[in-house]
Amino acid sequence: MNVGMLYSRIRKDEKLLLAELRDRGHAVEKIDVRKQSFGLSEPPAAFEDVDVVLDRCLATSRSLYATRFLDAYGIPVVNSSATAEVCADKVKNSLALAGAGIRTPRTEVAFTSDAALEIVERFGYPCVLKPVVGSWGRLMAKIDSRSAAEAIFEHKETLGHYEHKVFYVQEFVEKPGRDIRVLAADGEPIAAMTRHSDHWLTNAAREAETSAFELDDEAGEIVAAASEAVGGGLLGVDLMELEGDDDPGYTVHEVNHTVEFKALNEAVDVDVPAAVVDWLETTVEDGHSPTETSVGAHS
Repeated sequence: MNVGMLYSRIRKDEKLLLAELRDRGHAVEKIDVRKQSFGLSEPPAAFEDVDVVLDRCLATSRSLYATRFLDAYGIPVVNSSATAEVCADKVKNSLALAGAGIRTPRTEVAFTSDAALEIVERFGYPCVLKPVVGSWGRLMAKIDSRSAAEAIFEHKETLGHYEHKVFYVQEFVEKPGRDIRVLAADGEPIAAMTRHSDHWLTNAAREAETSAFELDDEAGEIVAAASEAVGGGLLGVDLMELEGDDDPGYTVHEVNHTVEFKALNEAVDVDVPAAVVDWLETTVEDGHSPTETSVGAHS
């Protein structure tokens, strides 16, 4: 198969995928999204002979628009623009999870600092303010007092981008110092790890300690449901274990569509890039896609 890898920077994750694909004899076309232009009817020449495109763009905006064009051209892409649109926006992400009946942290959204402050007062302290678009734990704030809320909201109101005018407020979930990242393909878990930190943020990008995690049946069912809720594909599903809750179990706080897996690959016994390519090969051979675009339509 001929795989197009859409990228803006080749990280360790992309190197692992490239090596696995080439070791199996697949042709790989590295396509730098920064050098492409997309018209309304015909795809750029770089995409003419590919069977499937892997979206590995770093920038959310590039990912959203590039995959939208690829979907319009009928070129199979992992993940589709529909999945990307839901996963890239925390509001849409939360709505999709809640709409599917999946337990997710209590969340409310406001459009002024006064209305956001009312949410915080209802939720109680601490609570969490998140940007609607963002990753790696950036621009997230744990709000411990009214004075902190007022200061943070004032800062957001002075920022120019319209996304800062959306106040996404979430309850603070007491977790056992860790969360769980699951890499799943079509809702089927490939591997899972815990991310542990003394800091309230447990992102691997913030140097959290990682270790392998064995999913139980409940967690596996939740991962499958969360994947379906956002449109399916190759996804990172983030779970938190509920501590001291009358109804213990898991809550899903986010599903990621351009998921990184280098930390996961180092934490588990599973060969993660090999499992990803296994899934990709099966998908293309079967002539269907986990996304809304049919792989058979272009191959």
